[in-house]
Amino acid sequence: MNTTLSGRNVYEDFELESDVLYFKLGTLGLVSFHGRNYNIKKRMTAEQIQQLTANSSFYPVHTNCYINIGKIKSIAGGIVYFGSEYHESKQVPVPRRKQYVLQQLFTQRTINNELRITP
Repeated sequence: MNTTLSGRNVYEDFELESDVLYFKLGTLGLVSFHGRNYNIKKRMTAEQIQQLTANSSFYPVHTNCYINIGKIKSIAGGIVYFGSEYHESKQVPVPRRKQYVLQQLFTQRTINNELRITP
């Protein structure tokens, strides 16, 4: 029985807002994208990096690290968790001043999702 998967290859063709949990900027245009079960490094131009960092779905928590606000599951003790279980999820440490802003954005997103009316 030979079956083929009709899904897309996340390693070659990933969508920024739906697949990436966070990304880190490196030297010489190297950007490291972190997903649920993968890390991908890509070289990008300065213009592409500018577009990436200007995306409103991502919030800068360090000078080189941007978190996808829509993928946050919880924030506790200065750490952002991206999964349901603390010990099994990817996590990023966050400074206290950024943690407060992230908690506001996180609760605002949660309220907006609860108020969304589906037909």
